[in-house]
Amino acid sequence: MAADRLPLATNLKLVMPVQNYRELIVWQKAMGLVKLVYGFTKKFPKEELFGLTLQIRKAVVSVPSNIAEGQGRSSTKDFLRHLAIAYGSLMETETQIIISEMQGYITVEQSSEGMLMSAEVGRLLNGLVNSLERKIVSCN
Repeated sequence: MAADRLPLATNLKLVMPVQNYRELIVWQKAMGLVKLVYGFTKKFPKEELFGLTLQIRKAVVSVPSNIAEGQGRSSTKDFLRHLAIAYGSLMETETQIIISEMQGYITVEQSSEGMLMSAEVGRLLNGLVNSLERKIVSCN
């Protein structure tokens, strides 16, 4: 059998280390949240350009940015620190989504979609943090 035609292992789960932050599902989902938030903030009132629009965009961009920066760091502890910052920015984004709905800038449906996406990113972040913490414990 040729080397490029190896049989598929159906009962084995191969764990390949992540080579790039773009491979992380949590980063991909966070980027989806960025797209959503940018989409609905385009319709915010002009007087919010340097207020809520700027604030929510900075917060949501910080989520995948910190995931990427942390993954690019040389230690697991640095990665964990950046994931904690990403989680804080995610909570800030959620708060600003709620404020946006309260102000009537987005619909209940848009708010719900944003909160559901945020909850998914939060679960993925927590899972990654737990996995990395187990890695640190097993190395000690």
